[in-house]
Formats: sequence, C-alpha cells, structure tokens
Amino acid sequence: MDRKKYLIVTAGGSGSRMGASVPKQFLEIDGKPILRCTLEKFAKALPDLHIITVLPQANLEFWRNYCLKENFNCPQRLVVGGFTRFHSVQNALQHIPDGALVAVHDAVRPLISADKIRELFTAAASVPALIPIVPLTDTLIGLERLEDGSFRPTGEMPDRGRIFGAQTPQIFFSEVLKEAYKQGFDTAFTDDASVVRKFGVPLSYAQGERYNIKITTPEDLEVARSLF
Repeated sequence: MDRKKYLIVTAGGSGSRMGASVPKQFLEIDGKPILRCTLEKFAKALPDLHIITVLPQANLEFWRNYCLKENFNCPQRLVVGGFTRFHSVQNALQHIPDGALVAVHDAVRPLISADKIRELFTAAASVPALIPIVPLTDTLIGLERLEDGSFRPTGEMPDRGRIFGAQTPQIFFSEVLKEAYKQGFDTAFTDDASVVRKFGVPLSYAQGERYNIKITTPEDLEVARSLF
C-alpha cells in the first residue's frame, strides 16, 4: 500500500524554560526561526510531504505574517494547539485521513538530517509505529528530590546499556495513531509512542541521530547554533 506522507509539527509550547521574550520555536538559528529551519529540512527531504503546523492561537497571526513577509513558501496547514501536547496532536489528527503515514516531530528539533528523515519514512512503511532512539552514554543514578531541593540516593543504578532516549519524528500508520488518540488524556503521555503503547500497539525502533537534539534551554540553543 502506497501511503501518502503527513507531518505534524508540534510548536504549541511557550518555551518557559528558555526564559526568552518569544516562544522558543521563533528564536533564530542562522538568521531564521527554529520552526522555519525544521520545516525547510522536512520539505526538502520529502517534497511530497503534507505538513500540518500546530501553534498557539496567539502566535498564528505572527507566523502567517512572517511567512508572507519573508516569502517562506512552504505549503502547510495551520492548526491551533491544545492545552497539552496530547491535545495539540489530537487537533492536528482531525485533518489526516486513514491509510496514510503520519510523523509527529518537535518543532524545536531542527538538526535532523534529510537522509535520516527519508530513512525513517522508508522503514515506517512496513510497521504501524516507528520510534527513533539513541543510546544513553551517561552513568544513571536513581535519586529522590527532597522538599529542601536536595537529593537522596534511592539505591537504583539502572543499566545504561538497556536505556535509550526516544526522539522524533515518530511515525505511525495514521489509522493507528488516530485510534490511539481517542483514549482519555493521561499525564503519563510524554510523547506519541507512550500514547500508542498504552493503546496496545507494538512499537518498532530505529537508530536516531545524536545531534537531533530538542532545544529546550539556552544551553541547547547555543549548541544548536554551533552545529547548524
């Protein structure tokens, strides 16, 4: 089955941890908003991709005006984000048909390579849920945060050889993801993989990219600007 390709770019956050005057997806790398850098990467990798950009209501007009002013001709449907990332993806899924491949990607991961995007979409054509992962290299220590802000060891020393970090884009058969998102919201839903896993669909995994970082803090932004 030749499935059409869709992309949901989640840019609905406020970026409070960044401490900037604008949402982090609009901070600039190489003279362009991070969101634009991300969209350009996917549009160039897969020209036939149907893109849905999820933004806070307050930022829709700004982004429309930016695209017009800067002649950023990237075809995209703009969708208003929800209360959480879960609800934002729910809103976007209303515009995606069954029988498609749908990827969900964090807007603030602009460093993924075009080759990796194509590689992941090719692999996702044969499995209902594909998650890119990278191995963790730091030593892991189990700690409990106390009321005074200090930490107390729990005695847990997880085997880092069995712990991986999940990245995006996470890619799914659209009918699978749409059904999974009919579940009620759960605070344990940290990404799309956690939603689909609770729904009972087996997950498949693929090698991600070390530099496909999520820009969350000022330090992340500094690293991304150096790598871009």
